[in-house]
Amino acid sequence: MKAPSITSTKHKVAATSFLTACLLLSPVSGWAQFSEDEAEAYKASDPSRQYSEKVDPYEDWNRSVFRFNQFLDDWFLKPVAEGYQAVMPGFADKAVTNFFNNLTEVRNFTNSVLQLKGESAVVAVGRFTYNTVFGLGGFIDVATAFELPERPEDFGQTLGYWGSDTGPYLMLPLLGPSTARDFTGFGFDVFVTPSPWDLAESPEVYYARALQIVDRRADLMRAEAFISGDSYTFVRNAYLQRREYLVNDGKTQTDPFASDDDEDLMLDDF
Repeated sequence: MKAPSITSTKHKVAATSFLTACLLLSPVSGWAQFSEDEAEAYKASDPSRQYSEKVDPYEDWNRSVFRFNQFLDDWFLKPVAEGYQAVMPGFADKAVTNFFNNLTEVRNFTNSVLQLKGESAVVAVGRFTYNTVFGLGGFIDVATAFELPERPEDFGQTLGYWGSDTGPYLMLPLLGPSTARDFTGFGFDVFVTPSPWDLAESPEVYYARALQIVDRRADLMRAEAFISGDSYTFVRNAYLQRREYLVNDGKTQTDPFASDDDEDLMLDDF
């Protein structure tokens, strides 16, 4: 792996600071990888799923951070995302989401290699190539239509693959739900894992990051409707269950987030 240059490292630090300051993930960011169908499936699957005090030993602190994040989201990020959603045509919104998702394939490839998952690594390369070349730079997800669905991998999953314990659940200021293991993985992915973002220059990188933040928050709007009961508990349980499924590649339980909706494979709305 090529060592990052001082310039690219500075860009990563600056971009990450900006990302955090602008609230990359809202208080409902446990839903960040969920579609509307996935959120509904989780709600129906096991809404009473509980996690012991061993998993969430800092619940009082986490709830305070959750309220803080909720306040910032309600007053700043969510209104901007609602405005974006109101003026952005559906096909354009989907194209923006596809573009940023395509950039994560480099991370997926790196972590697939680290987990010795040769097939997943090939899929990541194939998806990035197909979407970049035939999908107009990633704006159209043609890879999924060609039966190459995304296989998300990150360094938190890599740590879990090699036996690292999840650690306590953490609600992080601005960044949302995580665990000790996932937060470590997040830092590795941001500062060590190669990324197309390394090629971006300022100030363009900040504009792109801002757009990514708003687009991601807008994508979470519909999923919020499926949160019931105590929102903190619901988000925590959903996040932990989803991460457990991803780390184990679905081998330990039935994925409550799987969708059989073939419409996802259509190119009509990208």
